[in-house]
Amino acid sequence: MTTTYTSYQMIAGNLSKSLERVSEQPDVARETEYYLAHIGNVKTIDDFFADTRLYNYAIKAHGLEDMGYAKAFMRKVLTEGIDTDDAFAKKLSDSRYSDLVESLNFARNGAAATSFDKAQKGVADKYARQTLEQNAGQENAGVRLALYFQRMAPSITSAFGLLADDALAQVTRTLLQMPDEFAASDIDKQAAVIEKSIDIKDFKDPAKLSKLLERFTALWEINNSSDPYDPLAVFGSSSGYGISSDLLLSINTLKLGGR
Repeated sequence: MTTTYTSYQMIAGNLSKSLERVSEQPDVARETEYYLAHIGNVKTIDDFFADTRLYNYAIKAHGLEDMGYAKAFMRKVLTEGIDTDDAFAKKLSDSRYSDLVESLNFARNGAAATSFDKAQKGVADKYARQTLEQNAGQENAGVRLALYFQRMAPSITSAFGLLADDALAQVTRTLLQMPDEFAASDIDKQAAVIEKSIDIKDFKDPAKLSKLLERFTALWEINNSSDPYDPLAVFGSSSGYGISSDLLLSINTLKLGGR
């Protein structure tokens, strides 16, 4: 049986080739071809929501597949953009929403929003990476966590950034060999422990990040060798991770249906 570390290294060791293989999967290739062929014709947010395949593709690419049903919520995210401090996406601790707006910034660029490379190839690349991580998680949740941490950690600037993301927090607790109950303690105390134990700046150094993930995958293997871990506990049913309570509260204040 292949270990978590070996499985992770097989993917991360030649990431470009791993992504290429995913992109060539018939279902991925078919949806990507459709997206690239049609996204340039989208000129408004209404156009975007009107094409379910385009919408679902972009949402999945940003790890928001579990939020696809909340169209009123997603419309508010895209409508308000990210250029003002009081924009809806900027108020959310989850950076995936701001990332979606960066890719499809109708608020800033209007009808030209989908003409940029970040709205076309950029989204397609994100879709391939998201699919790669999901596929890895079907075999080993620890590999998916490691790949996700590798992708997201370099953008983290504080311990609170780790704690705001369930998957990053899970990796962090494993690295520090903290029990899951640690997550229920005072948030400031959690942050203090993390900052004392981990140098966040190391995440921007590929060699140091690789060492951290080597440690994580080894510890994950030890902790879960006889107790298979359920990836749904951290990642939700299919995408980035579960829906937090603050998002559910926000969704409940909006009418569903996309308008």
